[in-house]
Amino acid sequence: MEQTVIETGRLMLRPFVTADAVVVQRLAGAWEVADTTLNMPHPYPDGAAEAWIATHAERLASGESLVYAITLRGTAELIGSIAMYFTTRFSHAELGYWLGLPYWNHGYMTEAAAAMVKYGFEALSLHRIFARHITRNPASGRVMQKIGMTFEGVQRQHVCREKGKYEDLALYGILRSE
Repeated sequence: MEQTVIETGRLMLRPFVTADAVVVQRLAGAWEVADTTLNMPHPYPDGAAEAWIATHAERLASGESLVYAITLRGTAELIGSIAMYFTTRFSHAELGYWLGLPYWNHGYMTEAAAAMVKYGFEALSLHRIFARHITRNPASGRVMQKIGMTFEGVQRQHVCREKGKYEDLALYGILRSE
């Protein structure tokens, strides 16, 4: 699989480069971002962003995932990340994303997510794309609704993010035929 650049009206989705690590650590390391994602560490450890970026090429080559840096088209400023995690056997992918706090509530994630779903169906011929969010993060659910995903249910106490603190996940999905 080859990773192509995806452009929208305001954004460019491109592969991460090692030089992005400092910005990733700063943006993803904010408590508000870590608190609303499933796998973001807080505090964000030194070296973790470089290590994460270093995994992208191998995971792309193996067909496991496709990870993009979300950047502003006019300035090339890195503002977040969006990815698809594939299950080739079932021709589906899970969509995951995070956005730096200064960029919340500007419609950037909706724009990026819509572009990724379109790419997944048109370029990758996926049958289904789904996404989940912690139920106490309704803004993420609104992104999923705006890009045409259907609410499919709640996975009760599905993940344990802190010792003994289980979280419910809302599940959304969309089919290529939709």
